[in-house]
Amino acid sequence: MFHIALFNPVMAANTGNIIRLCANNGCTLHLIEPLGFDLEEKKLRRAGLDYHDLSRVERYPNFAAFKEAMGQRTIYAITTKGTRGYTEASFNADDVLLFGSETSGLAPDVMEQIKPSERLRVPMMPNNRSLNLSNTVALVSYEAWRQHDFAGGN
Repeated sequence: MFHIALFNPVMAANTGNIIRLCANNGCTLHLIEPLGFDLEEKKLRRAGLDYHDLSRVERYPNFAAFKEAMGQRTIYAITTKGTRGYTEASFNADDVLLFGSETSGLAPDVMEQIKPSERLRVPMMPNNRSLNLSNTVALVSYEAWRQHDFAGGN
């Protein structure tokens, strides 16, 4: 199944929602430090409800360690600076969907490591900055899963 990676997430409630999402869509969640919260934070637990035990969450000290762990998998950066829409990508089952921090997106040095053709965006109305992180993760991960006929789901 797909991999969802959060680079420097800062809002516990968003990460909690994404933990719940991953429990329901079968994705593994990868958290790339620094984190803007403690994983034991009450907001994180509340948002994730009782799904923590049903999800797979990995943690990495930095992007280099994460990238090494991902090996040859394709990493798609989901960014407002994407070169094409997320529905234009043809996802493989082990691809990585990488999302930046809620406040600052992906760091320039991280973005430089992603091919321009693998930088995807979610369409929005003009003059808007971005969607909520957990909403964006839901949109893109379910599109990737849809492309595989929701394999493993019911």
